[in-house]
Amino acid sequence: MPVNPTYPGVYIEEIPSGVRSIRGVATSVAAFIGPFRRGLLDEAVRIQSPSDFEREYGGVYRDSEASYAVQQFFLNGGTEAWVIRVGHPGPAAAGIVPIAAATAGLNAVVDGVPPDLVSATAGRVIRDETADNPGDWGNALRLEVGHATSAADTLFTLTIKEVVTEGDRTSVLREEVFRNLTNQPNEANTAIDVVNGGSQLVYLTQVAAALSDTDIPHATGTLGRDIVPGGGDFAGAVATVAEMAGLTVTLQFGPAASPADIGPVAVDFTGAADPATMGAWAALFQERLRRAALDPLAAIPVGQRAYLGGAVVTLLGAGSVAEPFRFHIRAGQGAQPFDPDVRLIFAGNAGTFGLDGATSAGPQQIALTGGADGTVVDAATGTFRIPEAAFSGNPGLRTGLFALEDVDLFNILCIPDAPRLGDANALALYSTALSYVTDRRSMLIVDIPEGTVRIDQMETWLGANAGLRAPNTAVYFPRTYVADSLRQNRLRSFASSGTIAGLWARTDAQRGVWKAPAGTDARLRAVQQLAYAMTDPENGVLNPLGVNCLRSFPIYGSVCWGARTMDGADQIASDYKYVPVRRTTLFIEESLYRGTKWVVFEPNDEPLWAQIRLNVGAFMHDLFRQGAFQGAMPSDAYLVKCDAETTTQSDIDNGIVNILVGFSPLKPAEFVILRIQQIARRAES
Repeated sequence: MPVNPTYPGVYIEEIPSGVRSIRGVATSVAAFIGPFRRGLLDEAVRIQSPSDFEREYGGVYRDSEASYAVQQFFLNGGTEAWVIRVGHPGPAAAGIVPIAAATAGLNAVVDGVPPDLVSATAGRVIRDETADNPGDWGNALRLEVGHATSAADTLFTLTIKEVVTEGDRTSVLREEVFRNLTNQPNEANTAIDVVNGGSQLVYLTQVAAALSDTDIPHATGTLGRDIVPGGGDFAGAVATVAEMAGLTVTLQFGPAASPADIGPVAVDFTGAADPATMGAWAALFQERLRRAALDPLAAIPVGQRAYLGGAVVTLLGAGSVAEPFRFHIRAGQGAQPFDPDVRLIFAGNAGTFGLDGATSAGPQQIALTGGADGTVVDAATGTFRIPEAAFSGNPGLRTGLFALEDVDLFNILCIPDAPRLGDANALALYSTALSYVTDRRSMLIVDIPEGTVRIDQMETWLGANAGLRAPNTAVYFPRTYVADSLRQNRLRSFASSGTIAGLWARTDAQRGVWKAPAGTDARLRAVQQLAYAMTDPENGVLNPLGVNCLRSFPIYGSVCWGARTMDGADQIASDYKYVPVRRTTLFIEESLYRGTKWVVFEPNDEPLWAQIRLNVGAFMHDLFRQGAFQGAMPSDAYLVKCDAETTTQSDIDNGIVNILVGFSPLKPAEFVILRIQQIARRAES
């Protein structure tokens, strides 16, 4: 602000330079829409690696070409993508597509009765809205509720695990732990608020109308039970071996409906010294309990035996009459395979001590249930069962395609499963997508049906889809064959959009968006074969029609051999005939759109126009130095004009400032003409 001198001395004022650097936007952020094994419905999720895709969407999925397209995108050089999972909004019981999220309750003890206080659903909360993550995958989620350490303790720990069982081995893929939770409302650590704010696997919803101070969730595994004096001399802080002599217990394995018993088993403490601490007592009791159960263990199924081997015995409390011992036996998770529904009950009584209420126990983990994948492709007819409306979505609800409204920037849109909708539905979907990407200054890569394998069929397809001819679309022929990891790496035909999107990203990173993503350097990684081996004359039929051909050459392998937009047919004579020209234009438009927002509401006169020329000119000159334009001199390559000639007084009165930006684009050397002349030597005289 201006300095207002009031005393003799030196005043310093910082004056803005007026330079506002314009930064170029990303050029190869892809968006993929399709059905996936798992993932949030109608939500755009950023994916930056194959590992991210595996975690969020379950990797490749037999019934989803979009899943293979995402895989090909990263294999061919892509680094960032947005993925949207779509599906039919009907119930899972209809067998259309996966929509039933797995659910389970978190139990709490209220007067000895465990009601459901909150339910857990596979998914997460985004912008204060719950988003389901439906599918069979949710049945692999496990909840473990940590058990309170005293009767006055209202805090508990919730552990959420995603497990996978391979053969007889159970492994944990992901784990989330939330500590010091409470069921009390309006607290900073209320379970619903904490979990919904941080979990990537589940969200919680309240079921009970009100919660009381005693609403503490069950402990993981067997519930703790009070051990009270039964006639022996037990008043010290730690029990002696003599006081525990003659203890017998019943160990019960299996689900509550069909348990298997070991016992009663006499626990023999002969030869053991009196433990000095509670921890030593737990270790001694655990060791002797295992030893006592070795012979009866043979009657238990192999898959359940490891529960005893991994049992953990915890002694809680001081051991006095006022605060008796509490035994908590938690079965180990080393069983092969691990079954969360199997219970381990410490249920006997002894001559000296008894277990108070010894027949109740909770599961080791709470398993979410009810997840279903549904049917994406009808097994009998091969019909793709997701409707076109699920892909095109609803603008008001931001579903399907319009979930991209929540995405700040994307440059390439791929809908690999669109051709499976049928010709009419695919055209309708691509038409909606074309209108959308045009508004978002992005490109749409159109895929062709699997049955389009010959040149004449491609010409027929072009005629039927003439409405898709636009500067913002590109189509490639033929389809690609990729090794399918779900089918023992046998070759399978896939849409090429994911591969091409990755190629565009790789070319942008290596050479710039102005370089045509085609040529011998544009190799198609992980593509084993092309659906049609094309000759040069056949290439010459499709190229003038605006179709980019994929070719296979010796040494080079499969390469992209075309760089035209669908508006690039020779008869159209479009300014945006070539993909790099159109993408460079979109890049400049988006960068200047974002980089000149500071102009809004500035005084509309020459000082502003000069600043605009300075900043926009610096951005264009930087592109010129990188080789993005034709011309040996800046004046030959680009122009930036903003003055009284572009912005008249009438424009100023209407609040308008006009900026004219022009550039001379680089166009690919599509046809290389070699002229060879034979020079005859003159006879020497």
